[in-house]
Amino acid sequence: MFHIDRASNRMTKLKPVQFSELGFGERTHLQEWIAHEPEALGEELLIIQKEFSGFDDTRERLDLLALDKTGTLVIIENKLDDSGRDVVWQCLKYASYCSSLTKTNIAQIFQEYLDKNGRAERAENVICDFLEKEDFSEVILNAGNEQRLIMVAAQFRKEVTSTVLWLLQHDIRLQCFRATPFLNGEQIFLTFDQVIPLPEAEELIIKLAAKEKEEIVTERGQATRFSLRTDFWAQTLVALEQAGVQLYSNISPGRDHWLNAGAGLSGAHYTMIFLRDGARVSFALESAAKERNKALFDYLFSRRTEIERVFGAPLEWRRMEDKKASLIVYAKTFDGYDKANWPSMIAWIVEHIQKMEKAFDPHIPALKKIHQTFVSKLSQAETTDDSLPDVGYAAKEA
Repeated sequence: MFHIDRASNRMTKLKPVQFSELGFGERTHLQEWIAHEPEALGEELLIIQKEFSGFDDTRERLDLLALDKTGTLVIIENKLDDSGRDVVWQCLKYASYCSSLTKTNIAQIFQEYLDKNGRAERAENVICDFLEKEDFSEVILNAGNEQRLIMVAAQFRKEVTSTVLWLLQHDIRLQCFRATPFLNGEQIFLTFDQVIPLPEAEELIIKLAAKEKEEIVTERGQATRFSLRTDFWAQTLVALEQAGVQLYSNISPGRDHWLNAGAGLSGAHYTMIFLRDGARVSFALESAAKERNKALFDYLFSRRTEIERVFGAPLEWRRMEDKKASLIVYAKTFDGYDKANWPSMIAWIVEHIQKMEKAFDPHIPALKKIHQTFVSKLSQAETTDDSLPDVGYAAKEA
């Protein structure tokens, strides 16, 4: 690291120092810095606990526990000037302990962390926002044995680096970051450099691991889910036909967890959703133009009482300010992957998708007028596709 002197147009090399020289501690300093700025490790991480000790029959504590953007648990172990000989063994133990944590366990652990730090937030909501998921039921956390390990230290011993390189060859997702403090007068600087695997080699390692993971998921997971979904939708479509429901008459069963049918307005549709832990029906406003979706949603929300009276139950109104789409949802809990529950689950969907159509279909003409007004304003303003790509696309789509 160098210091630039503008006046002399020269740079001066800063001398690295040891944490011990500066009086810094592992838990009171390095751990706190990373906890408050985890992106220093080169990616977005959500810290969900510090000094985690929730292991049965052991008093051990891991330094930091986090989630990455895929919902994978990340164990972060911090050392100061020397990694020591046992840091890899510690990380592997903690990963094995954490491998059994369920989604519910993780949410509880994170909620304790939020409460302890005076943050009046629900763990499930924060996790959904971080993973960009609409509902916690759609979140997958700590799948399989994919836990990641990150070690931070100023120096890594040879026995540590040798073991880490061997583990990388066996698909253990592990990274080593060198933390180096620098002193410049009264100012202190800190750098984090990924030393294992080297950043230029990491992409290849990740690709190879992702390829293998994809093959495993395809063989053991996706095939089962896709088959279940296709069978479920096939039975549901038959039940809809027998009930005289024409809404999905031209729709074929698919392997997705959702099935859409047009509502007679561009970007608006009725949706049936099949999940592991339940079923949903919804009226969705999902055109490319956020402003239009919100205007249509607001119109419907202003008639909420009438719509819910026709539907026969309170609905969940999701305006979703930070997203383009808006949804109106009705849901029920089922064990969706138990086929014994399918008859009652399908009967519930058939009944409530009809109620959804009955409640919203009378409002389609008014929604079309609002949509046309929106398109006309765009035309009058002579908005170009380059200046507002989403709105332009919506106008052309209409």
